[in-house]
Amino acid sequence: MKVLVIGGGGREHALAWKLSSSPKVSKVYVAPGNGGTASNARFENVPISDVAELRAWAQEQKIQLTVVGPEAPLAAGVVDEFRANGLRVFGPTKAAAQLESSKAFSKDFMQRHGIPTAAYETFSDPVAAHAFIDKLGAPIVIKADGLAAGKGVVVATSLQEAHDAVDFMLVDNKYGVTHNEGGARVVIEEFLDGEEASFIVLCDGKNVVALATSQDHKRLKDGDQGPNTGGMGAYSPAPVVTADVHARAMREIILPTVRGMEKDGIPFTGFLYAGLMIDGAGHPKTLEFNCRMGDPETQPIMMRLKSDLVDVLSAAVDSKLDQVELQWDRRTALGVVMAAHGYPESPRKGDAITGLPEEADDAMVFHAGTELVDGVLRTSGGRVLCVTALADNVKQAQQRAYDVARGIYFDGAQYRRDIGHRAVKQPA
Repeated sequence: MKVLVIGGGGREHALAWKLSSSPKVSKVYVAPGNGGTASNARFENVPISDVAELRAWAQEQKIQLTVVGPEAPLAAGVVDEFRANGLRVFGPTKAAAQLESSKAFSKDFMQRHGIPTAAYETFSDPVAAHAFIDKLGAPIVIKADGLAAGKGVVVATSLQEAHDAVDFMLVDNKYGVTHNEGGARVVIEEFLDGEEASFIVLCDGKNVVALATSQDHKRLKDGDQGPNTGGMGAYSPAPVVTADVHARAMREIILPTVRGMEKDGIPFTGFLYAGLMIDGAGHPKTLEFNCRMGDPETQPIMMRLKSDLVDVLSAAVDSKLDQVELQWDRRTALGVVMAAHGYPESPRKGDAITGLPEEADDAMVFHAGTELVDGVLRTSGGRVLCVTALADNVKQAQQRAYDVARGIYFDGAQYRRDIGHRAVKQPA
């Protein structure tokens, strides 16, 4: 069968890589793809981003399964367009994707359905927003209400930082974010303390299957210092998600969300990602929802998945997830993101990349911000590569991933040296 993966980042490379390993698949297309998918004969890049044009191409090519990776095409209604034309596609509709595309929609939904989350208020008036910050104090969390490529959240440790974030997002609208009713808007939340984890499930509208647990590292620098990023690395499984935390997350967050969306007349299909904050007593609260797999969590999760992803996603499209039981490699997978010079504020593009290793059973380099230019692989975005390794424990997975990363070169490359530090006593 022919399969299409929509997107061009590391998440999509990992999904395409896993799908291509299925004996049922003859060809995996990636739209638009990246330098990694361009330089591998198992994939074919499709340089189309317009939703209607891509749907017409998929019909013409007789694509039998489409998987949507990033948030922007979901918010643009790609699933609605494909479904309306008889194409099998895995992902949420435009209405359901509001769980991610509008922070205000998401918070109002959680409040309405009793899903544990931080207390919050929504503002489009800067004066009121500034007054609320002064009243609540710091630390405090400011979120742009809309899609900001994973960067629209500021955890402000001082009042000045919080006021600056409101000016940046609301007054100047530097992210260029427009919520569903137009204009800029921010959500201001109480600060939650604890340890974060990524809880990702598959949904078919009614049934839910949990993926392996994972933990992301958002800060740019070692020791969780520096600015927030789209993610500098991840590992799976995440020890912080104990059996009890897992059961609570399913019972108190995931299942009420799926039932709530169905009750509201917008059933959720696709990957549902709950960013959790787990307090010292093991109680999870929802930081945010994403309507897609996380990046870089996808890379370690796909390395551990033993089940045929084509079978799993086909069952999801057919509303038969209740018949699916996923098989996992018992080992730990850990991914280290190599980012471009200047990331996250102003990543430099065009640097040549050398030293990439051959694929190995226990190590893969997934591409994100890369492109093939006249046969030369070059940087083309902020997060460039995710070096992902599989080993018996976190420490060994760290060592394997960093051994590979040290052999790869591009000018100005930056990466953290402590991915997985929460799960081991000594960083790599």
